[in-house]
Amino acid sequence: MIEYQQQTATAGRWLIRNGRLFDGRDGRITGIGQSIVVDQGVVEWIGSDGEAPAASVVIDAAGGTIMPGLINSHVHLANDGAADLGAQVRSDSTATAAYRATANALITLNAGITTVKDCGAADNVVIDLGRAVEAGIVPGPRIVAAGRVITMTGGHGYFMGVEADGTDAVRTAVRGQLKAGAGFIKAMATGGVLTSEVKPTQTSLLREELAVIVQEAHHAGRRVSTHAIGREGIENAIRAGVDTIEHGFHLDASLFALALERGTYLVPTLAAIGNIVAQAPNGTIPPWIVDKARAEEDRSISMFRAAVEAGVNIAAGTDAGTPFNPHDGLVDEIIAMVRIGLTPERALLSATRDGAVNAGLQDLTGTLELGKAADLIVVDGDPLADITALRTIRLVAKAGTVYRDDLTGAAVGVHDGGIGGGLG
Repeated sequence: MIEYQQQTATAGRWLIRNGRLFDGRDGRITGIGQSIVVDQGVVEWIGSDGEAPAASVVIDAAGGTIMPGLINSHVHLANDGAADLGAQVRSDSTATAAYRATANALITLNAGITTVKDCGAADNVVIDLGRAVEAGIVPGPRIVAAGRVITMTGGHGYFMGVEADGTDAVRTAVRGQLKAGAGFIKAMATGGVLTSEVKPTQTSLLREELAVIVQEAHHAGRRVSTHAIGREGIENAIRAGVDTIEHGFHLDASLFALALERGTYLVPTLAAIGNIVAQAPNGTIPPWIVDKARAEEDRSISMFRAAVEAGVNIAAGTDAGTPFNPHDGLVDEIIAMVRIGLTPERALLSATRDGAVNAGLQDLTGTLELGKAADLIVVDGDPLADITALRTIRLVAKAGTVYRDDLTGAAVGVHDGGIGGGLG
């Protein structure tokens, strides 16, 4: 396990130098010799090493790639990969769920993930955790939390949701989550794998119900993400105006075209199915979960390959917290997306710039630009040449504070165009 370490010496103004730069604005990486100055939590200056201004604290990137912090667009921080998520949610007290979420937030941050969208938790514990992180009470990534999901009575995720039937009921449900502080709204358009006696492809919330959810959320300036596996439910969601389809295993050519027309994002969550199937032989996952996952596995992969070819907007997300799906697994998801057919450029953007757009945070994070939050990581090598370079994260900073620093011996003193003494 990675030990938590907060470098208070780099919580103010500091410079990182001698690195490649992937700023996330497009798919390009510049050559070695780039510097970034961070001050009061934001990016103050970007340029070549030879033109860098003085700074009292300097970190040497050692030729690694400096890039925006990663964004996981689908997590469940209050769950830790137990074999039966629903059983864990039902058995956990609010306090226990909060402890799990706090521990998982630290794991997430240490893995270079500086922003997450939390797609559902009971009792709104992750909304509260997001406030605690923002206030500096506990360390963690930026958290945009949906709170409790909106689902039909007995529908997928009812154990962490608000059950609502009909347009008036879903309107009330959305307003209640907005009142609680939800950063976006999560709705269940179909059944799912992790709810017993519910088929993943069955249609759940109706199109008119989804349209009301979208209306209320958008009136409040919030985006809507929709769990949607079956084709009819996916089409209902897109036509209702949702911003993101989660999973989307039964998307097809006509729905890709509709998603492109509407600007709808896809969060494919390949790990959600793949990890269940891979761990099935150990016998701990309930058989009904395994059976449903196996039925969708091939479809999830073929759909994603077709979505890539169609040019659908993609934001990287893992569904972390579901069975055997760890909170530090986003890099594995990115690598899997590349192996299936996404270019390394698009894969990196899906976990940085496009993830920020999907979360509604594009003015704050997702790219390294002047005035934006200094959410950044350093990885060895060039991830465009070899996407597995993402496995060697050497430094993690969020809002200008370094929370992980494996560049031992690379930090130097006062920067005056040369190399000074160590930080001591």
